[in-house]
Amino acid sequence: MSVGILSTGMYIPETYFDAEQLAEMTGIPEEVVRTKLGINRIPVPGKDDHTAAMGIRAAREAIRKAGIDAKEIDLIIYIGEEHKEYPLWTAAIKMQEELGAHHAWGFDAAMRCGTTIMAMKVATALMETDPDIRTVLLAGGYRNGDFIDYRNERTRFMFNLAAGGGAMILRKDLGRNTVLQGEIITDGSFSEDVVVPVGGTMQPLTEESLRDGLYRLDVLDPEGMKMRLEQRSMENFLKVIRGSLAKSGYTDADLDYLGILHMKRSAHDYVLGQLGLREEQSVYLNDYGHIGQFDQILSLELAQQQGRLSDGDVAVLVSAGIGYAWGAMTVRWGPE
Repeated sequence: MSVGILSTGMYIPETYFDAEQLAEMTGIPEEVVRTKLGINRIPVPGKDDHTAAMGIRAAREAIRKAGIDAKEIDLIIYIGEEHKEYPLWTAAIKMQEELGAHHAWGFDAAMRCGTTIMAMKVATALMETDPDIRTVLLAGGYRNGDFIDYRNERTRFMFNLAAGGGAMILRKDLGRNTVLQGEIITDGSFSEDVVVPVGGTMQPLTEESLRDGLYRLDVLDPEGMKMRLEQRSMENFLKVIRGSLAKSGYTDADLDYLGILHMKRSAHDYVLGQLGLREEQSVYLNDYGHIGQFDQILSLELAQQQGRLSDGDVAVLVSAGIGYAWGAMTVRWGPE
């Protein structure tokens, strides 16, 4: 039994912040925004760009590209963010209804910006163990930039947060674009470093906390987090990439394409350099920023559009999410 990527879909809002606007909003020089943060522009949500709604638009595109009827979908895993149309709401079931996937069942999954990689592992395992699951849709939306205070220097590393939706359709025994093995690392020592401090059970949302701007992402221990993350982050990126490759029967030398999330330019170049990759063996998302867990899907689509991914290539999709989680998945592109 094998599982392949049948199709992908992306939805990108038409509205953007460009580097000049971000410079004005953050007080960071425009040249630094472009060269160090690696941002030319980032898509931001328009009036109707709600979280699950963007995922539904991306899913429709993936279904169109796959040339299938939505009734062929057996399972929907919502891989978007918890910040969505309503609290305490299962978005996968809304997707099922909107897409007409009446033969499917669905659930929501979350591991912040690592969700796509995690859901690929979950979907593959479910297809291996359940004979009734042949076609799985992973889809969702992302607009966590709503929680960014651009004057809060502690959250500078999240000024690249953008908006959009992404989708991926996986099919059992497809015979192409084969999903191989994944590797995930989580580190609980970071679990409360990046949080929205109010709005949960510990500090319920109040009029005062809203007025004081506390309903935003913040870093509770910026110096401690920086010290600990610098020691582990790049190491764990490389560890999950190499772990995924090794489990799939490959080494660094076999890697043809890296679908990596948006990060500052120096970190992106460092990861490529450590793996012996050339610049053209990845896509730097400086015109998109960080659309959370959908960077990997976007990178795959751009690689195909730009001729950077060919039949027979070994690709690794790699992510990181606050919490902290690092994940990678190896895909052998083209026919088996």
